[in-house]
Amino acid sequence: MTRTTLIAALCATALTGCASISPPREDPMTVHRDLLVLDTHLDTPLNFGREGWDFSEAHTEANDIAQVDLGRMAEGYLDGGFFVIYTEQGPLTTKGYADALASARKRSDTIDRELAKFPDLLRPATTVAEAERLTAEGKLIAFKSIENSYPLGEDLGVLKEFYDRGVRMAGPVHSSTNQLADSSTGEIKWNGLSPLGKQWVAEMNRLGMVIDASHASDAVLDQLLELSRTPVILSHTSPRWAYDHPRNLDDARIRKLAAKGGAICMSTIFMSEINLDGERGELFDQYEDIASMSAAEQRELIRKWRELDRTQPLWGVDLDRYMEALLHVIDVAGVDHVCFGADWDGGGGIEGLMEISSLPTVTERLLDAGYTPEDIGKMTSGNVLRIMGAAQSGAASDGPRQ
Repeated sequence: MTRTTLIAALCATALTGCASISPPREDPMTVHRDLLVLDTHLDTPLNFGREGWDFSEAHTEANDIAQVDLGRMAEGYLDGGFFVIYTEQGPLTTKGYADALASARKRSDTIDRELAKFPDLLRPATTVAEAERLTAEGKLIAFKSIENSYPLGEDLGVLKEFYDRGVRMAGPVHSSTNQLADSSTGEIKWNGLSPLGKQWVAEMNRLGMVIDASHASDAVLDQLLELSRTPVILSHTSPRWAYDHPRNLDDARIRKLAAKGGAICMSTIFMSEINLDGERGELFDQYEDIASMSAAEQRELIRKWRELDRTQPLWGVDLDRYMEALLHVIDVAGVDHVCFGADWDGGGGIEGLMEISSLPTVTERLLDAGYTPEDIGKMTSGNVLRIMGAAQSGAASDGPRQ
């Protein structure tokens, strides 16, 4: 009989004095370690291929700019997530599409090569069943996703190519409006999805891929919720309640998303205005090309970046404000419709939650707020896997993929 069970038994036989007795608080680190923890948006492939950089090492905030590596995944008990194929938006021209597609293929190949170096530690996954099997084997899980479907050009058949490359989540748009959809931070061209974008939704459903509405305009999200036959996710988005920015999601739409079975994955970005003034903006642009830098150039970038962190942080919020926003999102959406996508290695990270080794702190705060390990487990992975399963089941009902 456990201590908790003993307390319950005593309370059942003695009607006085039990109101003041509560079960012992579970150890936060133990709870966190025992959870399956996934992050839905890892921009870490940006660092793959860097000269002198080893994904297997545990780097530190002091000596590196990357926030995710295998060493710190072990320290923070991050069991995996979605490694992102990101493509910068370019012109909506034949050449622009061709260049973007070449870049996306290259990033996909880079992810595959990096994962192949560590087969005993982590493996690619494309289904919920594969993720569960890898967990049972004690291996980390590597899904692939697309941020910005611009590389598809006007040929949605290319989406099947990336499905075959292992991609299981994709968003239509990034920070600028493209051929598929209006961006939350771009011009209003389509009043939501373009005609091609609506076809993109149908093809995503047919293939069994999860639709990611991060970066999309409010009108796009509204239309995605109407058109998609399976739940929609926002892989790295903050609530507009915390900061009124078009990149964030308002409470009414969070409720609509939840009502359709979807989930919002809490980010660390845009809970304040991003600080890209002066040298900080220049360094941010350089960081996007860090894989092409020499080791010496990387060290200089890191040195300047960390100096600015002390005087000009990228974001003006800390862990306390993050938790206020997270608890608000949970209150609005419910524990069945919240997940985590901090935007690690893509601009995410705030004071008190600057890298993944700090993840157990979030679990501790949630336990302190009264959420159970079961509640937290839904948010750290259960909801994401449920949405993936729904997408896969929806595709299966359509028959074989051609």
